[in-house]
Amino acid sequence: MSLLAIKKELKLLANAEKAEHSKRFFRTGKGEYGEGDTFLGITVPEQRKVAKKFFKDTPLNEMEQLLHSEFHEHRLTALFILTYAYEKGEEDVKEEIYDLYLRNTKYVNNWDLVDSSAHKIVGAWLKDKDRTLLYEFAKSNDLWERRIAMIATYAYIKEGELDDALLIAEILVNDSHDLIQKAVGWMLREIGKIDQSAEENFLKKYYKTMPRTMLRYAIERFDTKKKDFYMGRS
Repeated sequence: MSLLAIKKELKLLANAEKAEHSKRFFRTGKGEYGEGDTFLGITVPEQRKVAKKFFKDTPLNEMEQLLHSEFHEHRLTALFILTYAYEKGEEDVKEEIYDLYLRNTKYVNNWDLVDSSAHKIVGAWLKDKDRTLLYEFAKSNDLWERRIAMIATYAYIKEGELDDALLIAEILVNDSHDLIQKAVGWMLREIGKIDQSAEENFLKKYYKTMPRTMLRYAIERFDTKKKDFYMGRS
C-alpha cells in the first residue's frame, strides 16, 4: 500500500526540534489560526521529494486518506502528490482531483497548504470553465476557502488574465484576517508584475481604506517615492 510506505518514509524524516519550531511558526496555540495542528518536523524539499517518488502509484483514495491526517506534513505531502498527479493526469483524473479537493477544503487548513495547491488544482481546473465557485469561496465564513479563492486566481494572473483576480481582491479588500490581507496583497503585487497600471488603478481606489498589511504586500516592488505616496508619507 502506497499510503503506508509514504507514512513510513515521512516518519523516518521526522525531527522533533523542527516540529516544535513549526508549532510556533504556524501559530498552533489556543485561538490562533493553526490551533491544535501537529507536526513531524520535515522540511518542504523533503516532502516534495517523497511526493515525487510516490505520486504515480498512489491511488486517489489513499491520497485523500493522507490528506485527512492529523499531521501537517502528511496533509502537505498529500497536496504535493495531488498537484503532481493533476499536472500529469488526463481530463478525467484532473476532474477527480478537483472534486476531491473541494470536498476536503477543511483539511487544506493552513496558508502553506492553500498556497501550494489552490492555483494548481482549483485555479487550473476552472481556467476554461465557470468560476462562480471562486466568488462563493471569497464570501465564505471559512478563512481557508477565502484564501483558496484568492490564490486560485494566480493561475490566471500568470497568463495575463487579471479580471477575476481583481474582482476577488475587491470582495476581500476589507477582510479583517491578516492571512487574507497578505494573500490579496501578494496577488495584487503579482498583477503589478504583469500590468502595473491595473494594480495601481485598484490601489488608487482602495489604498486609503484597505488594511495596511495588504497595502504593504501590494506595494513591495514599488520604488521609495511610490511607497511613500501609498503609505501616506508624502
